Amino acid sequence: SLIGRLMLKLPEEMGLIAIAVRQTQGKGRGGNVWLSPMGCALSTLHITVPLHSNLGQRIPFIQHLVSLAMVESVRSIPGYEDIELRVKWPNDIYYSDLMKLGGVLVTSTLIETTFHILIGFGFNVNNSNPTICINDLIRKFNKEEGTKLKPLTADCLIARTVTVLERLIDIFQEKGPNGVLPRYYKYWVHSGKQVRLHNEEGPIAWIVGIDDYGFLQVHEEGKGVESVHPDGNSFDMLRNLIIPK
Repeated sequence: SLIGRLMLKLPEEMGLIAIAVRQTQGKGRGGNVWLSPMGCALSTLHITVPLHSNLGQRIPFIQHLVSLAMVESVRSIPGYEDIELRVKWPNDIYYSDLMKLGGVLVTSTLIETTFHILIGFGFNVNNSNPTICINDLIRKFNKEEGTKLKPLTADCLIARTVTVLERLIDIFQEKGPNGVLPRYYKYWVHSGKQVRLHNEEGPIAWIVGIDDYGFLQVHEEGKGVESVHPDGNSFDMLRNLIIPK
């Protein structure tokens, strides 16, 4: 809310980020409320994207770039490459394919030929309850591998996420989706996964990848590849359900 009021009053080239120690009125997808205690990395970032650019023509990709940046904020640190932090399409951060650690919410406003993008992102760094946190994963890795990796801080991960995101945006603007998708697929949880379309009794399909506009591609036997989209909670990872676009 704060950045939404400020973003149009600042010079276009000026970056802006708000960082919260805890959240009591955070927003999730589909109007869900996101409550975040202390011990999480929480922020909202404002960026601008020209409409007539690779990313401006594929705005849904922003949430994928942010999700990738969050994962790489940990896994690009020397020694931390094998911490099992992953991306779940379209906007979640997971421990393997088991538990959610964080997420991304992107809103955009087009003013003349410029998109003003607000990126809310957060992940659990220090809280072992109610699920698991990044530093739990590090402790687990140390115990299993005999390493002595240090715990990470929320400030460090926010800074690294923004830095990685800037690089990913530059790459995307230069090379388009193919410039970043190999890195994205390296960390996502869906490779080769089977899902059902429409409902629990619906036809079976296999996840193939992401199309040029950020929508998920699935292959249904006898019908070829089609794109599906995130509509509220219609992509239900727990029940392996997706709704065709």
